[in-house]
Amino acid sequence: MSAAITPSVGAPFARILSVGGYKPARVVANAEICERIDSSDEWIRERSGIIERRWAAPDESVADLATNAATVALDRAGIGAEQVGMVLLATVTHPYQTPSASAEVAARIGAVNAAAMDISAACAGFCYGVSLASDMVRGGSARYVVVVGVEKLSDWIDMDDRSTAFLFADGAGAVVIGPSEEPAIGPVVWGSDGDQRDAITMTQSLIDYKHEGGDIFPSLVMQGQQVFRWAVGEMSKACVRALDVAGVDAGDLDAFIPHQANMRITDAMVRALKLPEHVPVARDIAYTGNTSAASIPLAMEAMLESGEAPHGGTALIIGFGAGLVYAAQVVTLP
Repeated sequence: MSAAITPSVGAPFARILSVGGYKPARVVANAEICERIDSSDEWIRERSGIIERRWAAPDESVADLATNAATVALDRAGIGAEQVGMVLLATVTHPYQTPSASAEVAARIGAVNAAAMDISAACAGFCYGVSLASDMVRGGSARYVVVVGVEKLSDWIDMDDRSTAFLFADGAGAVVIGPSEEPAIGPVVWGSDGDQRDAITMTQSLIDYKHEGGDIFPSLVMQGQQVFRWAVGEMSKACVRALDVAGVDAGDLDAFIPHQANMRITDAMVRALKLPEHVPVARDIAYTGNTSAASIPLAMEAMLESGEAPHGGTALIIGFGAGLVYAAQVVTLP
């Protein structure tokens, strides 16, 4: 007879306790972008809704950005770093295959005993992290989890590529997730469509670059219309499913916080969802650009700080991007 194994026991539910963001100091207006591409401020605003974005300094790393955001989130949560059981860091722009950025960030914030893991799920990475963290808290493998979405996309874009140069930006957002006595993070609705992996990809792999060389370092490339059609058509359905499994009506939402991919995508999703006019919608992309995994927590922080969304309110979040991957859930705002 096999020995009985004692299971871990966690909290009945999990919740987002706090959110913190970090935006690099350098503001890059559309006029600067247009110095390298055949475009205009008017065209960029019309096509994406972006007025300006932030770029990190050359000596600012992904770990630097993430540490700043995580420190703010921990301070606001009133949680000591020694209480953190896991650091989950969502990014696709950490320039090292190993070690992970999460391990470095855990050490920097003082979570020296925490487990650490990077998540590669592109613009859906933050929502993946929220789901994993919720399960960890409820399963008992961690009492408090720091989830960070961070990107330094300025290192990975071709400034002469008219289809991407104006979109992407840098930043970091973090949340602390911990125990709750009531449901505060709904079931996740997530998935992938690897048949469309070429919709957002790289010009070449780093191995190809190593062996074949070339004048241009590997950079992001995107099939804009393909991504737009997929996001509008499929992500609206994912939002509906996330609301259904959480038992929440669209009219009961206090905020809709989608990944800040493109203002036109956000507008189309709002129309497809038939979202009531009284529900505020995150449009942080106007001044931060598309920061991939960082966009949802940055937008969440902005809405809470401006009063556009209420603390303790109910929000629908959804991330979607390269892969193609997506994740959505209803959450209670910190």
